[in-house]
Amino acid sequence: MSLQVADRMTLNPLIGLMKGLLVFLLCLPFPLLLLCELWMPPKAAWGEPAPHPNVTVLLWHWPFGVALDLEGDVCLKRYNVSSCRLRSDRSTFATADVVVFHNRELVRGLQALPLVLPRPQGQRWVWMSLESPPNNGDLRPFADLFNLTMSYRRDADIHIPYGKLVPRGPGDGEEPVLHNKSVPVCWVVSSYRPDHRRSRLYAQLIDSVPVTVYGRWNHKALSPEDLLPTISQCYFYLAFENSESRDYITEKLWRNAYQSGAVPVVLGPPLKDYKAVAPRSSFIHVDEFASVGELGRRLRELVSDEESYSHFLGWQKEWRVKQYTDWRERLCSICSQHDSLPKHKIYTDLEAWVNV
Repeated sequence: MSLQVADRMTLNPLIGLMKGLLVFLLCLPFPLLLLCELWMPPKAAWGEPAPHPNVTVLLWHWPFGVALDLEGDVCLKRYNVSSCRLRSDRSTFATADVVVFHNRELVRGLQALPLVLPRPQGQRWVWMSLESPPNNGDLRPFADLFNLTMSYRRDADIHIPYGKLVPRGPGDGEEPVLHNKSVPVCWVVSSYRPDHRRSRLYAQLIDSVPVTVYGRWNHKALSPEDLLPTISQCYFYLAFENSESRDYITEKLWRNAYQSGAVPVVLGPPLKDYKAVAPRSSFIHVDEFASVGELGRRLRELVSDEESYSHFLGWQKEWRVKQYTDWRERLCSICSQHDSLPKHKIYTDLEAWVNV
């Protein structure tokens, strides 16, 4: 056998092996693609986010017994919150992700917790209240029951303020202007108790500045239609809360004062709590003054100094008031925050948290 023939016989198997390897490499992508098709999500999932699972929020009882319409997709239609189902039918308890209990009805014995029902794994119970601590009653029986708090407190798991300031947009209309103000100071009060600090402060304030009072207390109640137009005639409004509790800032500031165009003189939580939610130049805090007489003199000075007074209204050029008055909007906010809410939290001493 010649050397040339021997070389061909040696090379033939090697060439065949190389051809087979080349065919294998060329065909390899096809089974890999098939596996990808089988194991990877549908193509549509790559082009758009996967649909968010619905969150079912069950309201165990309506606050103050006033029921609202929950027909249809309330959260989406009213507040642009998707994947959120609000329910008040207790038959949905077993499938609810979140169950909300309004405190007032619980502490007054008007409603009871469903302790006899088997609690589904992962279901979270929410304690909800917009009352100040002195009005929340005895919360000791509710230890080790609730997973989340829903309150005006900024450190609540679900923060539901009475109102807030949001940037003013092109379609928000014009801000209130300074005109037709003829009353130095006014106050709307329904419940007057001489032992309250706000009542004592009012009694001292009228010695240095006139205060016009409206409300059931002095038989000058204002209708909802007359409330803001009446206060708009006042330079200052006494936004005195019935409790000096942490973060307790109610419609007395957001609606009565800000929306009427009167400058609020505030009494309630500490100055730092107001500064956290409102421009510093938009209100006057009573604790900034050494005496009530000094406060009254300052108010009189501002009434007669239009330029200095207008400084307290400057915030209106950039901000407008957003009020929260619909319980459904508050409940929808649970869904907006659902994924970021604590999953394994429990309030072992709810009363201690509320009264901190």
